[in-house]
Amino acid sequence: MASAKDLIVKPISAKDAAELVRRIHYSGKVTKNSQLHLGVFLDDRLEGAMQFGPSMDKRKMLGLVPGTSWNCFLELNRMAFSDRLPRNSESRALGVAFRMIRKHYPHIEWIVSFSDATQCGDGTIYRASGFVLTGIKKNTQMLKMPDGSVMARTTLDSPNHTGAGGKFGSAIAKENGAVALPGYQLRYVYFINPAARERLAYPILPFSKIEEMGASMYRGEKITRMKEQDAGHPPALDGVTPIRALHIAEPA
Repeated sequence: MASAKDLIVKPISAKDAAELVRRIHYSGKVTKNSQLHLGVFLDDRLEGAMQFGPSMDKRKMLGLVPGTSWNCFLELNRMAFSDRLPRNSESRALGVAFRMIRKHYPHIEWIVSFSDATQCGDGTIYRASGFVLTGIKKNTQMLKMPDGSVMARTTLDSPNHTGAGGKFGSAIAKENGAVALPGYQLRYVYFINPAARERLAYPILPFSKIEEMGASMYRGEKITRMKEQDAGHPPALDGVTPIRALHIAEPA
């Protein structure tokens, strides 16, 4: 029987990562500005992908850890794993990914990621992988459109979005009947450089706060008590080939 130790984590193309994410991620969508794509292989088959890149609003996110240079943090934009992978695959793959980032990109100090407790889960994988919880807020970003589809407010307001002219698209959507989905968004941070943790501008929240606020969710279902995932994989979770360089310096 395969175990998480049998996994191979290595860089893959953006195309291969996007195809897998679209196929098995609960949203069916990729983040176009992802820069680093890591594949998770079992028996030479691609069964998972992790996509890292800049946050949509980098200037705002820099305030999370003051003193961080412009290109010294990443967001885990997408994480998608198939049900064929064995237990503990996510935490194992994340551990390998962080070691690779530490080696190849020593300027990266921390990783931020968000757990969608509106449509998917409250971040059990992050908690098991050494992330700290730094924020829980009611959902204002995910909008249910009149046709039943779900879109992020930031996507609707993006200049690249053509559906509403790319300007204040979320306001137009709301005027036409779009509503925010009930639920929560949780923010997690992993420190590649442990010293950066001392600069964290927000208090680290106890994991019990998730249940206290009614934000607990597992596989898209609200739960009334904290439940660690003992089997399977949440549908939301994103010779080594040389990794394409990330820019170390970029104007603020």
